[in-house]
Amino acid sequence: MGRGKIEIKKIENANSRQVTFSKRRAGLLKKAHELAVLCDADVAVIIFSSTGRLFEFSSSEMKSILSRYNKCLDSTQVAALEYKLEKQEQKEVDVLKEEILKLKSKQLQLLGKDLTGASLQELRELEEQLNEGLLCVKERKERNAVLENETLRRQVQEFQGFFSTTNLPSPHCVQYELMEKSNSTIKDGSRSPETTCDNGLADEDSDTTLQLGPPVGVIRKKRAVEGETHSSSS
Repeated sequence: MGRGKIEIKKIENANSRQVTFSKRRAGLLKKAHELAVLCDADVAVIIFSSTGRLFEFSSSEMKSILSRYNKCLDSTQVAALEYKLEKQEQKEVDVLKEEILKLKSKQLQLLGKDLTGASLQELRELEEQLNEGLLCVKERKERNAVLENETLRRQVQEFQGFFSTTNLPSPHCVQYELMEKSNSTIKDGSRSPETTCDNGLADEDSDTTLQLGPPVGVIRKKRAVEGETHSSSS
């Protein structure tokens, strides 16, 4: 008859536990030696008893086997870490894809499309969002218009200040003088009347005098030639 099956649990009796430990330790080391010889494998066994005593077996140098073990352990940990990061990145990608789909659906709803599956509450929220958006656009346009008007007002004030400090005619006065010059004609070699502005023109000796007619020397020379012609004809 075969032996009955032994229940695997801690042996409470200290003497029995020590005898079992010795027998099974010897059998384990024997099996490790047989495995190394039969299969040409590197085998290392490390055992610590309950009293802290060390027992070990290695088919080759123990340090060499432990070094190989640490390298394999590091590579396994790196591979596990890379796999974990890859899974996390894939999860983030899935979340982003789902968020993109939601945003696209929201965009279509804002454009008045894809409203078939929308509930009444969603339609009301959509209407509120549209009203808020229109209000924001209106306020932004009003602010831009105020800024543009303020900029134009400052530019006009700068131009007015420039003409008043340099004694130059304002643009509307210059336009008036040009119209008067084009409508008048020179009679008997005399100069056409000078058009003055509200604030007056500068003196002839001033560097900023604005002359719209021909130079004074040309007019005088023309008058002298016309006088000689009139004398000879008479």
